[in-house]
Amino acid sequence: MSTIILPAYNESGVIAAAIESLLRQVEEGDEVIVVCNGCKDDTETIARSFEPAITVISSPIPSKINALNLGDQHARTYPRIYMDADIRLADGALGLIKKTLEIGQYLAVSPDPILDYGRSSWAVKAYYDIWLSMPFCQSGMIGAGVYALSEEGRKRFDNFPDVIADDGFVRALFKEHERGKVIGAKAIVRVPASLHWLMKIKVRSRMGQMQLTNRYPELIKNEHKNRSGGILSALINPLNWPKVIVYLYVSAMSRILARRRLLNIAAYQWEKDNSSRQK
Repeated sequence: MSTIILPAYNESGVIAAAIESLLRQVEEGDEVIVVCNGCKDDTETIARSFEPAITVISSPIPSKINALNLGDQHARTYPRIYMDADIRLADGALGLIKKTLEIGQYLAVSPDPILDYGRSSWAVKAYYDIWLSMPFCQSGMIGAGVYALSEEGRKRFDNFPDVIADDGFVRALFKEHERGKVIGAKAIVRVPASLHWLMKIKVRSRMGQMQLTNRYPELIKNEHKNRSGGILSALINPLNWPKVIVYLYVSAMSRILARRRLLNIAAYQWEKDNSSRQK
């Protein structure tokens, strides 16, 4: 048994594919909960077309954190799998996630991301080539749009706090030996089409990391991200040098912009990559 929770805010272009990828894999006792939060498009209509195979909850509040908490309130089973609406679980991934958590080695896991570069520019591909080679990506549970918690793992916190990076918060709750990657499980992740859209989501990601560092300094101690070592390894191959330049540029600029926007966090609006959400 498991509960899969999908928060969805204006996801009409991708929500059907996400739901279909789950319904091909669910077993008796599994439940899929889609929380439509403040949608202004036909996301809810599309989601409800899959009822009663899934449960659809409607909320007027356009907040992912609120949607996650609403989903948890209605959930009945474990493990809990939290999945962004633009993600597709590859066939067999759901069963592997459940099995891995049942074994008890890990309290928190994520599948391997398979990046969909269908609309992406060279610069976007270059950035992700280096990003995926970083040690922290190889270590497991990188939170690329989907993560799962056992019942014991979910007890680590009450409600999701009001933070930008829910996946970063959850990851930081666990020490390295408590979280891991599900061998053989794949999640298909749509990536941005251009550097412009990549920068938007990376600024959001940086803001989330900075906010967590400021708010939960004791949790961030669980994170050990050796970026410099990964960069040095990438530089061994001269063919990677142009890619490293792109990676460093995006990393530096997103950090600068994130610091500026954190100064006025109350006015922050959720940045979403619309370039990868086209039908």
